Amino acid sequence: MGVIGVQLVVTMVMASVIQKIIPHYSFARWILCSGSLRWYQHPTEDELRNLAGKQKGQKRKDRKYNGHIDNKPLTVPKDIDLQLETKYITEVDTLALHYFPEFQWLVDFTVAATVVYLITELYYSVAQPSGEMNISVVWSMLVLAFVVKILFSLTTHYFKLEEGGERSLCITFGFFFFVKAMAILIVTENYLEFGLETGFANFSDSALQFLEHQGLESQGPISKLTFKLILAFLCALIGAFLTFPGLRLAQMHLDALNVTTAKFTQTLLHINFLSPLIMVLLWVKPITKDYILNPTLGKDSLPLMAEQTYDTLRLWTIILMCALRLAMMRHHLQAYLNLAKKAVEQMKKEAGRISTVDLQKMVARVFYYLCVIALQYVAPLVMLLHTTLLLKTLGGYSWGFRVEEVPCIHQTDSIQASAPIAPPEAGTRASVTQLSVALGGLKTVFSPLLFRGLFSFFTWWIAACLFSTSLFGLFYHQYLMAA
Repeated sequence: MGVIGVQLVVTMVMASVIQKIIPHYSFARWILCSGSLRWYQHPTEDELRNLAGKQKGQKRKDRKYNGHIDNKPLTVPKDIDLQLETKYITEVDTLALHYFPEFQWLVDFTVAATVVYLITELYYSVAQPSGEMNISVVWSMLVLAFVVKILFSLTTHYFKLEEGGERSLCITFGFFFFVKAMAILIVTENYLEFGLETGFANFSDSALQFLEHQGLESQGPISKLTFKLILAFLCALIGAFLTFPGLRLAQMHLDALNVTTAKFTQTLLHINFLSPLIMVLLWVKPITKDYILNPTLGKDSLPLMAEQTYDTLRLWTIILMCALRLAMMRHHLQAYLNLAKKAVEQMKKEAGRISTVDLQKMVARVFYYLCVIALQYVAPLVMLLHTTLLLKTLGGYSWGFRVEEVPCIHQTDSIQASAPIAPPEAGTRASVTQLSVALGGLKTVFSPLLFRGLFSFFTWWIAACLFSTSLFGLFYHQYLMAA
């Protein structure tokens, strides 16, 4: 009966909000249609004909070859004096955007899941219930599932392209991140402090005891080598999915810096670009944790903070970096929309002619793929946010700067001994008791130590992949493309 309480009510209310209110008051639609993003409209054929010096009513000449009419497309000089008109994005304009339903669903569901998480955290801090399942974990898991699904859909879209090299780039980065993950997983915890070794050891011992109590003979659920190979394969998939988001972020970062004159905004853009690197360094012990917890400035030097306080500070740093990335989102999207004007200015420097259809497609393509770019920007942000929230909840951390004793290592013997022995005649009650004992045993197997190791590693890995791909994109767009 503990589950059918406050958390269930919050879930039902939020489900009603998603169904009834969010379609009318959408946060995703507000991001695009709040009057801060301007897109460039493609010129009509009549406008291009007038700019090219042709009269509106003049017909194109058709050539005849062996009795067949060859319709020659209308062309205009590339150095045409074309000035694109701008317009603020409205709700009607979003109907023509590719992947807009996916973008709206991901952003709005993430907002709803985050609100449920905040309410649940407040409920746990006030009521301090025991024995209840934290329903916010389910919401965060659903958010991560939707993010992976959308990133997979975007990646398969690149795989369908026959030209351009996108498929080869994804495969290359996938193999690169697989090798990188294998190298990272053999690094000792003296340098990278994830807790994977401790978590896996606790998982293996608890699972072995649980299977023995169930009357099953086993040497363990999984070997350490298989465990790390599975992690490396998942890391390769995440790296392949984050390849194009990182490359696109680098291009938008450079374009945003070129159009921004305010020094404060430029500083925030630089911090936003380097935020994944800051997250990566939070788990590198010789660079951050050792200097804070074990300073070597003097013989009597005291640590600046406790280890639990550092863990809490690490969580808050990631949350603040995610908030900064969300705040800088419109600057990056506007920098992407400016690519239409940039492409036209580049075209004017070239000689020759271009068909009106190709010119219109060149300008319109930028706006129609706005939501694809928005998904590539927001998906890594959502992944980082909710892996951090799961790390806090399932890992047993605290949001406050205080020490909390979290039972990370459970003993199956105590749970087994505390389970009452049901009489033979109580069939239904005995089944319920056995199920409760089994679920209690599973809690000992999947302990906070295991979740700390897993979600610390995946949070670090997402940030590392995003920084690696964006750094490669920065080098590519600033040096290779310029050459």
